[in-house]
Amino acid sequence: MTTLALTGIRTRAAGNAKLRALRKNKLAMTGAVIAAIFVLAALFAPLVAPYDPSRANFEDVLAAPSWAHWLGTDDLGRDQLSRVVFGARASMQVGVLAVVLAFVVGVPLGLLAGYYGKVADSVVSRVTDTMLAFPFLVLAVGLAAVLGPSLTNATIAIGISQIPAVIRISRAETLRLKHVDYVAAAVANGGGDGTILFRHILPNATSALIVQATVGIPTAIIGEALLSFLGLGVQPPEPSLGVMLSSAQAFLAPAPWMAVFPGLAVVAATLAFNLLGDGLRDVLDPRGATR
Repeated sequence: MTTLALTGIRTRAAGNAKLRALRKNKLAMTGAVIAAIFVLAALFAPLVAPYDPSRANFEDVLAAPSWAHWLGTDDLGRDQLSRVVFGARASMQVGVLAVVLAFVVGVPLGLLAGYYGKVADSVVSRVTDTMLAFPFLVLAVGLAAVLGPSLTNATIAIGISQIPAVIRISRAETLRLKHVDYVAAAVANGGGDGTILFRHILPNATSALIVQATVGIPTAIIGEALLSFLGLGVQPPEPSLGVMLSSAQAFLAPAPWMAVFPGLAVVAATLAFNLLGDGLRDVLDPRGATR
């Protein structure tokens, strides 16, 4: 049996062992199920929502939860369940696209800084440290205010705010991996920088990057809710969990469900992805596990 075949068998065996370990983690599996529900609801929002989320019905203004409106209605008679579903769609969109943006920019910069060092590392590290000097939400709010209020601009602002964390992870993994034996062997065999970076270092850094992605998504969800709450994200009458929480402030006494259910949706989504991220970290990146 060839060495390549043996390597493939070992890789599959290791993958199966990690999958079994993840399945045994009840909290991680609970988070995975809840996260899957949010993702499916976001993808099929028009089919899941029982009503048009923007349609006002002044005969059912501030209606309490009932069989007709499971989560009640708001001050314009709009169905809260439908708005929560479409609000979750906006949150998932921002969560995924912001993380993708952060990875598209941050991973190459981290690889270059960690692999080449010297000037490249100094420049990238100084820019990263400057961005990290600002708390994530403060930086996101500032960027969104400059770009202007919209879901697209909120996504860009949150994605840019997450780039420093991605750079640090990818740089640290590159610094660790570029000294391992198989990378030294690739260099000795005449492998170019591109081959070493994208065939040897990046594939072996994916575990840490996947964990970072599951951490970045709930952070982006909270960021979107905050920006929409402040009027810098989704604009009314389009539904968003942050917009719903902002609108509910004036009706906390007569209609508490206007704030309770969107708030629970934000908590459930962020908690689900955090639980999944913790489980993946324990399985994929044991060095960073908190046991």
